[in-house]
Amino acid sequence: MINMEGVSKKYGNFTALYSVDLKIKKGEFIAVLGPSGCGKTTLLKLLAGFMGPTEGSIAMDGTQMATAKKVVPPEKRNIGMVFQSFALWPHMTVADHVKFPLQHHPNREKEGKAGVGLRIQEVLELVGLEAFAKRFPSELSGGQKQRVALARAIAPLPNLLLMDEPFSALDVELRMEMRKEIQKLHKETGASIVFVTHDQGEALAIADKIVVMNAGRIEQVAPPEVIYTRPETPFVATFVGKCNLVEGQWQKGGFVPAGDAKSIWPDLGVARSFKADGIYPVRPEQLQLSTSGKSGLQGRVSFVQYQGYEIHYTVEVDGAMWTVHEPANAQRFHTGDAVAVCLKAGVLQERELDAVLK
Repeated sequence: MINMEGVSKKYGNFTALYSVDLKIKKGEFIAVLGPSGCGKTTLLKLLAGFMGPTEGSIAMDGTQMATAKKVVPPEKRNIGMVFQSFALWPHMTVADHVKFPLQHHPNREKEGKAGVGLRIQEVLELVGLEAFAKRFPSELSGGQKQRVALARAIAPLPNLLLMDEPFSALDVELRMEMRKEIQKLHKETGASIVFVTHDQGEALAIADKIVVMNAGRIEQVAPPEVIYTRPETPFVATFVGKCNLVEGQWQKGGFVPAGDAKSIWPDLGVARSFKADGIYPVRPEQLQLSTSGKSGLQGRVSFVQYQGYEIHYTVEVDGAMWTVHEPANAQRFHTGDAVAVCLKAGVLQERELDAVLK
């Protein structure tokens, strides 16, 4: 268990983190998500022990690791670290990279040569690099280098694995492959993982829980499904996937969108912050288009993007630009077409499902 209480970090007059409270359970996979400069890496450095907080405290398994007055250094914490740049040593082979933490990590008891060799073999097999044990970093591909960095980090069986945007240097296909590797490693090692990323899809795909940060503050902490379907703030709604913030009025029976007094949209667990501002957050796939004149808000198609399995429309509705995702086999519209926009029937049915889940 990791517990951050009231953690703030200042650099001179600049505040990078504002009174952060965060709990990470044993074996939990946490993705820290946010734009550049939101405080993600600062949070990771504080967990690693590279620096201390200006205010607040950090405890791991009941032991205090950092306060404003005292910081336990990284080498005395049971952690592993995977950097954005791989940080491999050019003069060491793949096997040497795994061997190094086994000999120097505080979590490992001194083992004989046979024990170290056996652990190296186990780790290399886990990451699929057993055939590359004698190669140097210059002889490896980008994906293989990332696996070496992972192998080095997990070799001493750390309780906490910290990862700072580890896939940013990889191409799209490798990123997808490495996501599976990380999930496999998480299952095999049972370590808590804190994974910093600015990629929303990555966070949604692999994390047990997502911490969404903005301007040094935590906006929401929740499982991916909740973050996507029940955002608590406009920032979370628009940063994690696309979202239309529809203006209108909240009434007892639901939401009446501006410009369509005949429609009442159901309350699917919309956060109070949206209701206070007269806003209904709706995802592009929750909307549907029909021929102009039918029920719904009237608009005009501004852009059309074919995406294979679906078509992405940008529709101007009363001066606002809405994003609508329709299946490729649905009725096709073109730039300039007048259309009606409304909630899909399936979204209206979610109200009953939501009541059951509650």
